[in-house]
Amino acid sequence: MTEQVVLSGATGFIAGHTIELLLAGGYHVVATMRDPAQTDSVAHLTALPDADKRLELVQADLTTDGAFDAYVRDADYVLHMASPYIVTVRNPQRDLLEPALRGTMSMLESCSKANHLKRVVLTSSMAAITDEPDDAHMLTEDDWNEKSSLSRNPYYYSKVRAEKAAWDYVARHSPAWDLVVINPFMVMGPSMSRRLNESTKIVADMLNGKFPAIMPLTWGIVDVRDVAKAHVLAMTAPSAAGRYICAAQTRPMRAIVDLLKRSGFSGSKLPSLSMESALGTKIAYGLSYVQPKGVGTYLRTHLDRTPRFDNSKIRHDLKLEFRDVDATIVDTAVDLAHWGHTKKPQPA
Repeated sequence: MTEQVVLSGATGFIAGHTIELLLAGGYHVVATMRDPAQTDSVAHLTALPDADKRLELVQADLTTDGAFDAYVRDADYVLHMASPYIVTVRNPQRDLLEPALRGTMSMLESCSKANHLKRVVLTSSMAAITDEPDDAHMLTEDDWNEKSSLSRNPYYYSKVRAEKAAWDYVARHSPAWDLVVINPFMVMGPSMSRRLNESTKIVADMLNGKFPAIMPLTWGIVDVRDVAKAHVLAMTAPSAAGRYICAAQTRPMRAIVDLLKRSGFSGSKLPSLSMESALGTKIAYGLSYVQPKGVGTYLRTHLDRTPRFDNSKIRHDLKLEFRDVDATIVDTAVDLAHWGHTKKPQPA
């Protein structure tokens, strides 16, 4: 009998690649979204091999109690991927925290009514592990972000609150199914649709001249295809348990800019002025106060900081091998050009 997977947030960046893997694996996929009638936003999904046979696109509102009941009732697995990803919002409580929390609780309440559910995989984030990486500390799955709030990195706050609520729910109710959480760092790679997400937008902004200089910023990066694979592996692997840092390597902005230049993007508007000195960092910190609030708080908590993390748990338990980060960055840039977000690369 074909196993059924319910996946929330069908139009998301990671979700598309995950649905592709699930269909290739022979699963019947029930994918929820706000409005399945918006054909432009789901064309990449309905075009996938076997989508006509084993993919259902259905409507569900994150903030509505019981919205997932009918879909989860006969599911074997649930992948809860739906959650707002916005750095700057007018009302963090309304636009970030409430949908993240209510969506997670609504899904878990529906899961408690399921007939034979085996496992729930929740898409969290490294934002739930830290919002201010410390060069001297190696991050592991035991770390929790205790610093974010509605005024300080509110997106990070929404992720940590939603994940903690999920673990608390499991501890209080001891459901028949188990919970596994994936915590990705900055997700890069090719998109299945023209929709620009917050992570790949960073590369687009570099190429389009939105960065005035090379900033003292370093990101942990993971390929979207690896994140999708991690979700599928976490769904079925007997050894899967707890949280998983899902990140391959780090890259400073300087290395990314140099890589893009070598890869044919030198004709783009890549930054050349350096702010990587002590003085440059101070200037960047000061300028953060004239940025949109979300961007400003992010800069003040990440400038001149290099995240360090241990990804051995996901490699051991799920046998996940990560793609080369440089290849992922180039794939991202090429894909951005393909969708018209940036200029196309020129032959070297």
